[in-house]
Amino acid sequence: MKVVIQRVNHAQVTIDNEVVGKINRGLLLLVGLGEGDSKDVVKKAAQKISKMRIFEDDNGKTNLSLHDIQGEILSVSQFTLLADTKKGNRPSFTSAMQPDQAKEYWEFFNSELENYGFHVETGHFGADMKVLLENDGPFTIALDLTE
Repeated sequence: MKVVIQRVNHAQVTIDNEVVGKINRGLLLLVGLGEGDSKDVVKKAAQKISKMRIFEDDNGKTNLSLHDIQGEILSVSQFTLLADTKKGNRPSFTSAMQPDQAKEYWEFFNSELENYGFHVETGHFGADMKVLLENDGPFTIALDLTE
């Protein structure tokens, strides 16, 4: 499982010119699930993200969590994070989880985040989406929990 975590001032997902998910200050999560990922890995990712202290306090130190700032989450499924670019010029996605299972696990991931008390907005699994964001910092972390 790979998750790109972007600290944002605001973000939204649009499908066919309709906004389907929108947040103010918080985290934009681009979520890639791989073959062999388990629900335990998904739970671990949600727990880690829920506790990450990546927001600045009054002294400019990254000491605050998403809970501390009462932030929101926008979660977008993105299988392309599992791209293998070692050979040739065309990425291979054979290590990405099959779509039916990936959708189930992504929805499970989002529900785990909600269980931590976060407001979670989402894109639509498998759709052609446009993601608009204002990255705060910029502050971006690549979380890799591949086994």
